[in-house]
Amino acid sequence: MKKSGLYTRTGDGGTTSLVGGERVRKNCERIEAYGTVDELSSALGVVAADAGCPQEVKGQLQEVQNELFNIGGYLATAVVPGQEPECRALHGEAIADLEGWIDALDEQTPKINAFVLPGGCQLAAHTHLARTVCRRAERCVLTLSESEYVDPCVIRYINRLSDYLFIAARFINFVRGEAEITWKQTK
Repeated sequence: MKKSGLYTRTGDGGTTSLVGGERVRKNCERIEAYGTVDELSSALGVVAADAGCPQEVKGQLQEVQNELFNIGGYLATAVVPGQEPECRALHGEAIADLEGWIDALDEQTPKINAFVLPGGCQLAAHTHLARTVCRRAERCVLTLSESEYVDPCVIRYINRLSDYLFIAARFINFVRGEAEITWKQTK
């Protein structure tokens, strides 16, 4: 039987290759950053795959997943000390797109003057979970940026994405007729 190309055995010792071939530990900051971005994309795939996901949100999430794949490729490439490479695949309109989607969803969603707890319908809860993975990805990328250069556009995009996921969860609850769960301060 022919060996599958899906496994190489080269990572069995706890290392992996970056773009360009440099071997690094699988738990280094760079791998943690792009691995968490990949996890975020998977969480978004769960939301987009739900039969109840509004088409508007589904299309947006698929665009985001493409951007996250671009960001992952950027983060998987070692930075030459002294250089400040741009994440060229993250086009200049990507953050503006997110902001436009936030504005449009926010305009359609009733205003609320309370802290929203994650939940509502299952799809909104999954969207909130994706938002928390997004925040973790942001922390991982920030940690990497403290030791190696990271294009600030990547950090801005991931930060804005968490805002988008918050309003997307609220929008989903609204269109599904599900009441928001709000925080009640303990006395």
